[in-house]
Amino acid sequence: MALKKEPEKHVNHERWLVSYADFITLLFAVFVVLYAMGQRDQKKVEEVMKSISESFGMAKAGTSPKINVIDSQQITVIPALRLEAKVDPMSHSRTGQGKTRATDKDFRQIKAAIEAYLVKKGAQNKVSLEITRRGLIVSLKEAGFFASGQADIKPEAYELINTIAEVVTQYNNPLRLEGHTDNVPISTAHFPSNWELSTARATSGLKYLLKNFDVETDKISATGYGEFRPLAANETPEGRAKNRRVDLVMLSGEAERGEP
Repeated sequence: MALKKEPEKHVNHERWLVSYADFITLLFAVFVVLYAMGQRDQKKVEEVMKSISESFGMAKAGTSPKINVIDSQQITVIPALRLEAKVDPMSHSRTGQGKTRATDKDFRQIKAAIEAYLVKKGAQNKVSLEITRRGLIVSLKEAGFFASGQADIKPEAYELINTIAEVVTQYNNPLRLEGHTDNVPISTAHFPSNWELSTARATSGLKYLLKNFDVETDKISATGYGEFRPLAANETPEGRAKNRRVDLVMLSGEAERGEP
């Protein structure tokens, strides 16, 4: 008797769908994880920005400043609004017209805020900041603020100067503008030597601050040091570029007591 032949098994041509479904599921999981990581980082950035804003008493613009530097509809590290001085009776002493004296903590906050603004504007190579025993030193480099051999502030530099001045003039610390040059001699009708050029640049900055910001005349001064207080050696172009600057010095209490 012949054996009954078993019917051929049907070949399933759709088995690939199982692997495809697994692949899609895993891909979806990867995107979910990446999205969650992105949201977490964004939240951290927002928390940092909020912390810096609160430390300077920042809020959305509601009034207009004397000089509108930044779009008032945005909340940025350095706002268009004149920063409201926060009085802490344990660390500040009140001085004229409701302003307070900046402390070391204030210097650090100001430095961090200005540096964040410079990064946002891509202007890190135009301004450098340092905190010393004298206080906060904001170095305005010649390349960003003055034409070679000239003492007039470049019009395109006004935004940076206004932004920096809006912060430092919220306090009653004395301000010193100190002009510096490299050691390359200059002899023109306006500037017979680097003494005159450095002094003229410092005086130009002083006049600008007095004209446009709330600065007491007995709290601000200008001087020129020529090439005699360099930051770097004058043997290289890079060193000479560092030395051509105007330092805006926000004096600490210790440095002010040592002033004449």
